[in-house]
Amino acid sequence: MNVEQFRADLRAWLDEHDLTPGPDHSLRGQMQQLARVHRALYDAGWMRYGWPVEVGGLGGPALLRAIVGEEVVGRRLAEPGPYSMVEVLAPTMIDYAPAELAARLVPRLLSGREHWCQGFSEPGSGSDLASLSTRAAPHEDDWIVNGQKVWTSFAQFATRCILLTRTGPGHDGLTAFVVDLDTPGITIRPLRTMHGVDEFCEVYYDNVVIPASRMLGRPGDGWRLAMDLLPYERSTCFWQRIAYLYSRFDALIAEADDPDEGALGATYLALHTLRCRSRATQHRLAGGARLGAETSIDKVLLATAEQRLYDTVRDLLPGTLELDDTAWRPEYLYSRAATIYGGTAEIQRNIIARRLLGLGKE
Repeated sequence: MNVEQFRADLRAWLDEHDLTPGPDHSLRGQMQQLARVHRALYDAGWMRYGWPVEVGGLGGPALLRAIVGEEVVGRRLAEPGPYSMVEVLAPTMIDYAPAELAARLVPRLLSGREHWCQGFSEPGSGSDLASLSTRAAPHEDDWIVNGQKVWTSFAQFATRCILLTRTGPGHDGLTAFVVDLDTPGITIRPLRTMHGVDEFCEVYYDNVVIPASRMLGRPGDGWRLAMDLLPYERSTCFWQRIAYLYSRFDALIAEADDPDEGALGATYLALHTLRCRSRATQHRLAGGARLGAETSIDKVLLATAEQRLYDTVRDLLPGTLELDDTAWRPEYLYSRAATIYGGTAEIQRNIIARRLLGLGKE
């Protein structure tokens, strides 16, 4: 399929079908809008391109999915965070779940009938994922899970969770499951952050029974699953967030009464550098390359560009962040975490230094 023709046809379809968000801009409203957009795209076929036929897709390269996400998020029809969960979790299910389970569940995610979340981080295990302690113990034909997860995005709206647990020591002792969040013993507590949104949650597992048929892969495959998930998080998901940042850059230009061309130029350069890098990553993934430590460069560039953009907002729209109740304020506050979420900037630079540049441990 011709990629540019696909984009042109999608743009024409979006122009003809009004998916503009309604007046409810709360997190719940955003999730409802996401479901609405997914359903419309799925019913029209757009949300099925780039996904395997075995899970209800229409086939074609994964680049088609990137284009759909770029157009949807760039038009502000859906927020990049909630939208990205499909791109992270559906490939994981396809690669690791039993074929029958993936065929049954993935279409529910693609079509917006369900939201899912990712249960990886813990209070003492964020960037150091291998130290997690939530434990799964075998019991007859089931596994019993006990522990706590934190920073689980959108868990309060989710039907299922891709959960990483410990079943033995070390990296080889991590095992993943897909868990129904209405299972007895699961408690979800939203956390309100400084930008005023309860996007993140604590999730407690107290003697939660998970059927062995819900294991993703085999016992001990959890670390490999987590590493395989990372390329999707740092390719297509980043591409969507870049589209969002470009849309906010355009809004800044429109609102600035006295634009500083130097500041705007530096911001555009940061965004364009990020986009060029991300485009190369997309094409490497589409070409069958196995992505690894080099995606830390993408992560550093994303955090740098995002914070530079909102620093420029602060400088060119004086008083807006402090005095006006607009979208700029929570977005600026959220951007402060860009060097933390998804792997801290310090750790990403250490990975670049040690694994890409061979600079050693000191």
